Amino acid sequence: MKRFSFSSIMLWAGLIFIYLPMVILVIYSFNASRLVTVWGGWSVKWYVGLLDNTQLMNSVMRSLEIACYTAIAAVALGTLAAFVLTRITHFKGRTLFGGLVTAPLVMPEVITGLSLLLLFVLMAQLIGWPMQRGMTTIWIAHTTFCSAYVAVVVSSRLRELDMSIEEAAMDLGARPWKVFFLITVPMIAPSLAAGAMMSFALSLDDLVLASFVSGPGSTTLPMEIFSAVRLGVKPEINAVASLILLAVSFATFLAWFFAHRAEEKRKKAMQQAMDETTNPSWQQVVDSRRSTSSN
Repeated sequence: MKRFSFSSIMLWAGLIFIYLPMVILVIYSFNASRLVTVWGGWSVKWYVGLLDNTQLMNSVMRSLEIACYTAIAAVALGTLAAFVLTRITHFKGRTLFGGLVTAPLVMPEVITGLSLLLLFVLMAQLIGWPMQRGMTTIWIAHTTFCSAYVAVVVSSRLRELDMSIEEAAMDLGARPWKVFFLITVPMIAPSLAAGAMMSFALSLDDLVLASFVSGPGSTTLPMEIFSAVRLGVKPEINAVASLILLAVSFATFLAWFFAHRAEEKRKKAMQQAMDETTNPSWQQVVDSRRSTSSN
């Protein structure tokens, strides 16, 4: 009988600890009873009832929209910050700049939310914008918070790159912006995708920042769920959470599938190149070219 090692036991225990509550959540989303703690049989009426719950569905769409905007803006700002920290090694105030970039990682969200609220109030008094807090202020707050995560992820990838490829492209006449978009960006694409997914998840999950900088008519999904849980967990919340889990799982599977296919193509291309270099006919062509050039 095969004995389980300590690492295998801890692995399965961790997986069960993480995913068992999600499985229970999905099962209870099909509960026919209105009481979430009492099983009343299988039913899909709570999924159908989501179509009539316009307030909850509007908060879902609002959260998804803000999360998409946050992912785009955070990747852009975080990548620029990471590029400055890794490629421009000597400039006045570099230590201060690095500290400011990573400050949101260690700063409590309550302090960040309160400071952003005071900033928006002061800006409204001085320049008249924003007139009221809503999706724009939530987007700015989430972008400020998520850009730090993207900067850390992308900077770690930029430090591992071989700069000789970029230097060779510039020696051949390519401008720096062209080297960045055509050479650097494709090489750091996995880290950009990771930063975008992380920013999307953090924005979709945020409650504290959105509570400070939101206004009337801009309630996000976490705020809606938090206010509803005070009166008791409703079955519709289990249903919408199950749908979000399904969407996230599907997106994760697509990301893994395309990454796996790209890796397989890369391996096949490398194998084909190695086969061509070891092919006798190819070697004869190389030797003939060398002899011609020597003559």
